Amino acid sequence: MASVELEGIKKSFGEVVAVDKLDLSIKEGEFFTFLGPSGCGKTTTLRMIAGFYYPTEGTVKFGEKDMTKVSPEKRNTGMVFQNYALFPHMTVYENVAFGLKVRKLTKQETQKRVQDVLKKVRLDQYSKRQVSQLSGGQQQRVALARALVIEPDILLLDEPLSNLDARLRDEMRAEILRLQRDYGITTIYVTHDQVEALTMSDRIAVFNFGVCHQIGSPKEIYNEPVNDFVASFIGEINLLNCELTNSKGHEIFTVTLSDIPDTTVRLQQERIEETVLTSGSPLKLLIRPEGVELSLTELQGENVLKGTVRLAQFTGTSVNLHIRVNEDVMIKAMALNKGELGWIENGTTIWMRLPEEQLRIVPSILGVD
Repeated sequence: MASVELEGIKKSFGEVVAVDKLDLSIKEGEFFTFLGPSGCGKTTTLRMIAGFYYPTEGTVKFGEKDMTKVSPEKRNTGMVFQNYALFPHMTVYENVAFGLKVRKLTKQETQKRVQDVLKKVRLDQYSKRQVSQLSGGQQQRVALARALVIEPDILLLDEPLSNLDARLRDEMRAEILRLQRDYGITTIYVTHDQVEALTMSDRIAVFNFGVCHQIGSPKEIYNEPVNDFVASFIGEINLLNCELTNSKGHEIFTVTLSDIPDTTVRLQQERIEETVLTSGSPLKLLIRPEGVELSLTELQGENVLKGTVRLAQFTGTSVNLHIRVNEDVMIKAMALNKGELGWIENGTTIWMRLPEEQLRIVPSILGVD
């Protein structure tokens, strides 16, 4: 196992900056995910760790060792590619053993390691089968076995589940996490899938346009996003234009909702991202659909909005609602499938409470250069 330190990393391709000003620390044994849309810099960062790219600026360290200009074969990393990169003319055993032969291990040691890792990935009965005769999930496990058998210090996975169907992805998420826990290996995982990131990771780095916007645990990323990009990329979210209008004792703030005339909400200062008071950026009030309280009878008090259900989507365990407040504002809400809210219909008048503890104000960077 090894920790990974990226210090002042920048990678340019001509005039295009793919990764800019990245500082990142990954702990030994951690499952760390790079998350973001296509072209955001996450795979480029992974390839700099693997040694396929050298950074334009900055330093890559494994533990205390400077690996910035070390060639890939000398880094002792195991890589699983999006397309698996298996040898179709070889058997499962031969594919997994390939890296050990390159390292010139003895036949006896090679056989022992391959048999052990095939048991770990539950493919020991398929060792003599051609990989072209395997299912997509089985091929993925061969690719994992080939990466693990060399006993790497760091395991790198580049969108390894993107070619699988939904059910297989669920199974392989659990399989990869089981193997990572069994081996205790430092793992860096690249994905654009928020579910993979939230369910598998110890920590997540969220990228966009070559910049890492936030690093944190899945709960921190989901519940405490630092800006509207992170909030909107992770899960469903309501983003409401707002302005801070005044505060009471610097603890409770009154916020005007710009697109809903004569409407204010209250929230505590701890629900305001620290950079809001100094950034000068436009502001967004955030609330997740599951945080909206719903009632078919009129609600009184603070932070109450009235609306009309325009779309009710029954999913089984819940009903997802799109509620129109006015021509400019649509609120997403979620009601559990129980009681009268489980049978709500389009056109229903409904009241919403936006609880202070569910609200958050962040600077807006979407659409801002």
